Amino acid sequence: MNIQKHILIFGLQPWDTTMGSNCKNLALEFSKQHKVLYVNRPISRFELIKREKTSVAQNRVAVINGNKPSLEQVSPTLWVLTPPIVTESINWIPSYKIFQKFNYWNNYRLARIIKRYLKQLNFKEFVLFNDSSMFMGFYLKELLTPDLFIYYIRDYLISQKYFKAHGKKAEKHLIQKANIVTCNSEYLRQYAEQYNSNAYYVGQGCDLEAFSPYISTERPTYLKQLSKPIIGYVGLLTSRRLNIQLLEQLAANNPQWDWVLVGPEDDHFKQSSLHQLSNVHFLGFQPADKLARYIKGFDVCINPQQLNEMSKGNYPRKIDEYLAMGKPVVATQTPTMQTFKNYVYLAHNVESYTQQLDRALQEDSVTKRKNRIDFAQTHTWKNSADLIIQHIYKTPNYDFS
Repeated sequence: MNIQKHILIFGLQPWDTTMGSNCKNLALEFSKQHKVLYVNRPISRFELIKREKTSVAQNRVAVINGNKPSLEQVSPTLWVLTPPIVTESINWIPSYKIFQKFNYWNNYRLARIIKRYLKQLNFKEFVLFNDSSMFMGFYLKELLTPDLFIYYIRDYLISQKYFKAHGKKAEKHLIQKANIVTCNSEYLRQYAEQYNSNAYYVGQGCDLEAFSPYISTERPTYLKQLSKPIIGYVGLLTSRRLNIQLLEQLAANNPQWDWVLVGPEDDHFKQSSLHQLSNVHFLGFQPADKLARYIKGFDVCINPQQLNEMSKGNYPRKIDEYLAMGKPVVATQTPTMQTFKNYVYLAHNVESYTQQLDRALQEDSVTKRKNRIDFAQTHTWKNSADLIIQHIYKTPNYDFS
């Protein structure tokens, strides 16, 4: 079933982001078999007033001022549209009913521009793929009348402050009116299934080319100085996602191990007692192309997540990066981590973390490393995109042939 169809993608993650993007990676995979129009989220009035200096904001202003084209062709089958409009900032409105009246106007202006380019590209029949845009994408099904509407959930966003006012109602209604809901974790699938029986787990892709145990990399100089087993973490050190208290107790209780934390710190980490422990080493921000070297130098990798609404459904890509390098991993037990239960040591407190770290060090073997690598390699964007397309094929009353 490699028949080329049209897919319109709109979501929260812009094409020109410098961060990892599920939506962008899926768009690239879809475009290998189908024609894709990827629509960037317009700049908001609030962002414009703040005159943000990010490259994304500057690109939006350049398009509005006519200094850059709205439509850019990335490949023979992939186009990126940046709408030359400013949307009104309305999230402060307390009434959901009034909020949605203004939200409809934002959606209408966006849809009017999208229609123009759908016509230009001859996208007559298309699938609308909404990546978690519960506000700006709320009315696009009605305004654009796609042949099929997919709502994609990759994070439990309604737990975040910005979405708490109106997100719960808006996302519930979006899930209900979607033909298909696709999710990157079982926890999120169960959440979506409350409102739509056509909710499916489609896995998660990861860019693992840079995380290969077979790449010959020299161990970082700092790690060569350490003589104890190294327990390591790579990523943003933020109290929103990581349990500082757990780390403090683990490091203080286990001086027989060196604890290496690679990544920028938030203020909570900077003020933590971890900085007073001689066996804890903060190595700060490191370039992305150097991270594999640090992981390779660790004896065990960890992911000590906070247990909160966000982490319950969060898919931690770093677990795949650790496993792709064959490393033993100890991580906080969350619903999403059940996906990794046969390859990762799961823990929930200081005692169980200590036990599992000791096990991870003692039980590591060539066979276990190979099994971890093989498992991580199944988490590709191709596999995830293929699952989404398969569910499209199976949708009743829709002919994707």
